Amino acid sequence: MAAAAVVAAVAGCQNGSSSSSAPASSAAASASSSGASAPASSPSATASAAAAGGTGSCAAGDLQVKFGLGQGTAGSIYQVIEFMNVSGAACTLYGYPGVSLASGASTSAQIGAAAVRSATTTPAVVKLAPGQSANALLRIVDAGNYPTATCSPVKAKYLQVYPPDQTSAIYLPVVNTGCSASSVKLLTIGAVSPGKGGSV
Repeated sequence: MAAAAVVAAVAGCQNGSSSSSAPASSAAASASSSGASAPASSPSATASAAAAGGTGSCAAGDLQVKFGLGQGTAGSIYQVIEFMNVSGAACTLYGYPGVSLASGASTSAQIGAAAVRSATTTPAVVKLAPGQSANALLRIVDAGNYPTATCSPVKAKYLQVYPPDQTSAIYLPVVNTGCSASSVKLLTIGAVSPGKGGSV
């Protein structure tokens, strides 16, 4: 399936309600996000941000979150998620966004399991001056790869994104199918990296 058919273009972002059960964030690659997938602050993230000059973490309201480059491959799609600092002050991002599919713009509408963390990128503090961007690479496996009985497919209308260390979600419109069975892991997310993201 071509990436253009799966991810709709977005001009800005929408803030949603915060999660009441955010799992703790860590730098351990391949650790699985759970619940509503909202990453929480961790000592390692706080220490790393302090080492970057004391700049605070970028709040959800400081960021414009949108889709960057996307590319479809056999059985999955790779999609860049961009985080632009639209505030008037520098801030930092560290670690992994919390990402999941959703049937509506609400944490109660999450579909299935949140994204599993990828080991292909090592978390590092990314300092964003106003107007600068960071990115994270998301892999979405085609739900059609799984038997219907295993997947329990549900139409997804949004990608629910929590910036690192934040508990307020941003919703990006998508056209996709998720698996409501939490045992099926369709999503894998990388740690944030500087820039808008190159080829995928």
